[in-house]
Amino acid sequence: MAEIKSDIQIAQEQAGNMKKIGDIAKIAGIDEKYLEQYGNYKAKVDYNILKDLDKKPDGKLILVTAITPTPAGEGKTTTTVGLGDGLRKIGKQSIIALREPSLGPVFGVKGGAAGGGYAQVVPMEDINLHFTGDFHAIGAANNLLAAMVDNHIWHGNALGIDPRNITWRRAVDMNDRQLRNITDGLGGKANGTPREDGFDITVASEVMAVLCLSKDITDLKERLARIIIGYTYADANKNTKPVTAGDLNAQGAMAALLKDALKPNLVQTLENTPAFVHGGPFANIAHGCNSVTATRIALKLGEYCVTEAGFGADLGAEKFLDIKCRMAGLKPAAVVIVATVRALKMHGGVPKTELGNGENLEALKAGLPNLLQHVENITTVYKLPAVVAINAFPTDTKAELDLVESECKKLGVNVALSEVWGKGGDGGVALAKEVVRLAESDAAKDFTFSYDENLSIVEKLEAIAKKIYRADSVELIGNAVKQVKELTDLGFGKAPICMAKTQYSFSDDAAKLGAPRGFKVTVRNLKISAGAGFIVALTGDIMTMPGLSKSPAAERIDVDANGVISGLF
Repeated sequence: MAEIKSDIQIAQEQAGNMKKIGDIAKIAGIDEKYLEQYGNYKAKVDYNILKDLDKKPDGKLILVTAITPTPAGEGKTTTTVGLGDGLRKIGKQSIIALREPSLGPVFGVKGGAAGGGYAQVVPMEDINLHFTGDFHAIGAANNLLAAMVDNHIWHGNALGIDPRNITWRRAVDMNDRQLRNITDGLGGKANGTPREDGFDITVASEVMAVLCLSKDITDLKERLARIIIGYTYADANKNTKPVTAGDLNAQGAMAALLKDALKPNLVQTLENTPAFVHGGPFANIAHGCNSVTATRIALKLGEYCVTEAGFGADLGAEKFLDIKCRMAGLKPAAVVIVATVRALKMHGGVPKTELGNGENLEALKAGLPNLLQHVENITTVYKLPAVVAINAFPTDTKAELDLVESECKKLGVNVALSEVWGKGGDGGVALAKEVVRLAESDAAKDFTFSYDENLSIVEKLEAIAKKIYRADSVELIGNAVKQVKELTDLGFGKAPICMAKTQYSFSDDAAKLGAPRGFKVTVRNLKISAGAGFIVALTGDIMTMPGLSKSPAAERIDVDANGVISGLF
């Protein structure tokens, strides 16, 4: 039996086929005056290119999403990359737009996040590690604001900030549960004002969301200025006022740290398809989409922009459609929903250790409702055309594949077998042809959102929970009850909702696989991301700072004497 190579082995073996980034820019149609090279194979693209491209019509936007993720794997990024390559195989000028990986998961459970097999973006090691330094800049801007908050208090607190009511936390791009809740400012008066504090992972920082939604430096500074860092002491009437980064005059310095991070990063696939990799908010605790700027540039340069949204369609696709598309005026032409037979069998009750035990149609049938609910959400709630991409495994049987296809056809959706992991673009041709058929049919003309922004905060929460998750109800507990009134009174009632929820279930309980029914969604905290322009609703036990597993990927990542990295995936 032939050795199954790791993703990093394949990427390193194919390194000789990489083109210089200047050549990739020419393929994409980017004038060199907008290109800022970071070595031979990476570059940033000045967003001012959009001014030159303003009168050029947009290409077609293709969203790749997936079923609810399992430890068996789904292959969403791999499919996105392979579809981009596959579209070029059939003569379409495609450009890919992805998120940047976060260091925390790279060293945690996930490993690399740049696709897989022969459907990868490269240079794989750079993309998964420091890349062009965007996340470091975002963390620095976040922590500069935190430092300015505490410095203001130490120097007399002219704004009257209540140290017990500071909502701005520090950030680090690493899974570190030890930093979730800390006490800082210890060591006497000279070392600050003691208070309870904590860290979020950088991808959960509002600065990440702001960067991904900003169109230029001016917009970036305006959004940064609106960030709420906490609230004042209560007055005689027990009223408090929000304090913003603008009140601290922090937006200019923060923007200075972010000026290069705001420019999208250009790389390539193993088959030299241009790819923007820019921004990286998590979809379970943030809005889960790459930057609006990268998407806009890709739409102007290509006939097809293939992009993805994080985790399953209940999180990433919901936020892509209800937040990103709403704010940026984007309209997808088609949606790809990625699934694997293995993952569907896990949703049907098969443990991961038993997935290699051969055909199991009963388990597959039991797990299929998860896929079908995602399909129905896309086609009936959002009224978008969809295709199901089955990410192929050698263990899949014809009977299993036929069962998936027949159930999807009952919903009027075709299935395409995706073999991009092993065959690259050639394995994505069938999927590419179906995507083109859907995109050129104008079936997306009736695209709509899952809720009207004029609904109340509670009504929007209920719309997402009932329409997308199929929950019976939403229950607000603890601080969330009063926060609804406070946010409404502050004028944020029309803001979109960004649900912070486990990625492993339609419900807020990670143990409920498949397509659960008869549950309620519990919202325990609501916070406004005023710069990003949405309300974050924290459900269940979701946390904004992950921890490492018992055996993290970091234990297996290494670099040899020649600088060759191993173990990334």
